[in-house]
Amino acid sequence: MLFLANPNNPTGTCLSFDEVKRLHRGLPGHVLLVLDAAYAEYVRRNDYEAGIELVATSENVVMCRTSRKSTGWRACGSAGCRTRRCRRCHQPHSRPVNVSGAAIAAGIAAIEDIEHQERSREHNTRWLDWLTQEIGKLGLQVTPSVANFVLIHFPETKGRTAKDADAFLMARGLILRQTTAYKLPNALRMSVGTEEANRLVVGALKEFLAKTA
Repeated sequence: MLFLANPNNPTGTCLSFDEVKRLHRGLPGHVLLVLDAAYAEYVRRNDYEAGIELVATSENVVMCRTSRKSTGWRACGSAGCRTRRCRRCHQPHSRPVNVSGAAIAAGIAAIEDIEHQERSREHNTRWLDWLTQEIGKLGLQVTPSVANFVLIHFPETKGRTAKDADAFLMARGLILRQTTAYKLPNALRMSVGTEEANRLVVGALKEFLAKTA
C-alpha cells in the first residue's frame, strides 16, 4: 500500500495529475495507491486533479477526502469520514472517529453550501499569496504552497530558530504548528487565518527578527 498526500502536509506542495498517473503506472497491480486529497479544494493549478479519474478507471486506487478543510465543518467525527476506511492500517497512536448522525447532517449542510466554500477558497488564495510575499520580505524562506497553510523556514542561528520563534509567538497568543515530527525542526507551519490573525503573525515575526538581529 502506498499513501500519497497530494497536496502534501506540511509543505503545501503538490504533484501534477500526469505525475500521479506516471507513479500509478509504475506500481505493481497488487499495490494499492491511496490518494489523500484533503486539501484539493484549495488548489488552483490547471495541471492538478484530486484523483477521481484514477479511482473510476483503476482497481488499485482509493481516494481519501475530508469536508473540514474548505467548508470549515469541525463537528465531532468529521475526520472520521476520511479515516474509517483505513482503520485496519492506522498507526497505533491514531484514533479513528465514528461519525454521529448530527455530524453527518452538519457535514451534508456544509458540503451543500457552495457559496461559503467559494468564499473560503477566494479568501485563502488572497491571503496565501500575501503571507508568502510578506514573510519572504522578512528574509524567511517560505515553501510555495497550494494548500491553506505555509511552511516557514528559520535559520539555525541561536536566538532565531523555529523553536525560538515559536516561543516568541506563543507568548503573544499566536500559535503555529511545530514540524519537528516531520523531520523539519527548523520550520513552522502557519494556517491561513483571518486578516487580523495573518497581520498579527507577520507583525510578530517582524518584531522577533528585529529583536534578534
